[in-house]
Formats: sequence, structure tokens, C-alpha cells
Amino acid sequence: MTGEGARSAARARLERAWILGERQVYRLARAGGSTAGDEPETGVWEPDATPEADAPPVAGFDEAAWEAVRAEALECTRCDLCSTRTRVVWGSGTPHTGIMVVGEAPGYHEDQQGEAFVGRAGQLLTRILEAIGFGRDEVFITNVLKCRPPGNADPRPHQVAECEPYLIRQIELIDPVVILTLGRHAARTLLRDDGSMASLRGRIHRYEGVPLIATYHPAALLRNPGLKRPTWEDVQLARKVFDDEMAARG
Repeated sequence: MTGEGARSAARARLERAWILGERQVYRLARAGGSTAGDEPETGVWEPDATPEADAPPVAGFDEAAWEAVRAEALECTRCDLCSTRTRVVWGSGTPHTGIMVVGEAPGYHEDQQGEAFVGRAGQLLTRILEAIGFGRDEVFITNVLKCRPPGNADPRPHQVAECEPYLIRQIELIDPVVILTLGRHAARTLLRDDGSMASLRGRIHRYEGVPLIATYHPAALLRNPGLKRPTWEDVQLARKVFDDEMAARG
């Protein structure tokens, strides 16, 4: 194996180890030099290079329609959450993408900043995406609810009913290659399936013809590290589906 090939293989092992919480120590050889002293001996790896992702802008994207529905959402008073929110969280990243990530609802930090997934769970999501070759700025990240439920409560049916049209419109306008849902509420909302996360994950679903992969919410991984392994399998599946769909489109 060439030096560059060895470095790529080692980096792939590091990515997998980080997601799964494994404590093996790997070292990446620097170009033209020894590995000695180049990498800290730690099982917690901060990725310093991300494989380039094939997530091109969507041809014919309707910017005017996107801005119109976004403006409507930012002023929304359809449900009781409008009286308790600090900010509406429309989403983060770019709509010019083939990847949509859909969570359940904003938390405290998201409500304060108006951005999706910026707390500890968001930091973990960033690393998960990087491990499969996507930066946050290469995908669009949003939630079923655009406003934080008080106390981070589970989304209530009437709240979902009022907010879901915004999510549907986002999906219609982005027209993603694949959707990755995080947590049972996101999966159940789009799939209309009340199954457990254990029963929903690990396979390819379809939402209006779009491949959908359901996996655990990053916050669940922070509480239960044992869920890292199935989540890693799910996001790898999402990446494979993306690559296969892009290849089929030529």
C-alpha cells in the first residue's frame, strides 16, 4: 500500500473509532516524515480533513419560493410555541444539497441562536457527518418543529400538525437525494410509522419516493454510547444510498 493509501486507511479507522467510541490509538503518517510524535495518543479524535462530498447544487432551485416560506415561518403564530420561543429555527447549512438531515425540535441553544443543532448534540452530529464525508455547510439540517417546546418536551401532535407543512415545503424545494432522520419523532412524522427506533433503523424507507434512513438522535448517543455502533451503520448506509443515487443519475 502506498504512503497516501496507508494514511487514508488509517484515517478511515480513526473516523470509525471516534463514532463507535473505541479507544484504540492510531497515528497518521505525515507526508515525507515519521509518525512519531505527530498525533496525540488519545481515543478522541478531532478530524482535520474531510473527504470531498459530491453534493452539487440542485439545478433550478427556486430561491424566491424558499425565501417566501422561510419568511412565513419566521413570523409563524400557528401554535402555542410562538409565545414561548426566543427564535424560530428554520435550519442550518445549504438548501443547495442532496442531503437533508431532519431532527425533532430545537433545544435551548438552538432557541437562543436561531440555528439548528448547535449544542453538544449538534457538535456530535457535525463529527458524524464529517466521518461520512459531509461538512455542515454541504447539507441542510432542520427539525420537524421550528420552535423549541418548553423544557425540551416531546413534540405534541397539534404542534407537529401546524409545523409539518414548513418541513414538507423544505423537502419539496430541496428535492434531496436522501433524507436522514434523527430520533423517533422525526422518523414517525415523515413515515407515519409508530414503530420503535430499533425497528425503524437499519433499512431504507421512502418518503414521497425519496430514500429515507432513520437513526438515533445524537442526544441519545450522548446518554447511551452503546447506540453509537448502530448509528454509525445507519449513516454509512445513508452515504451509500447517496452515492448510489448520484451514480444512477449520472
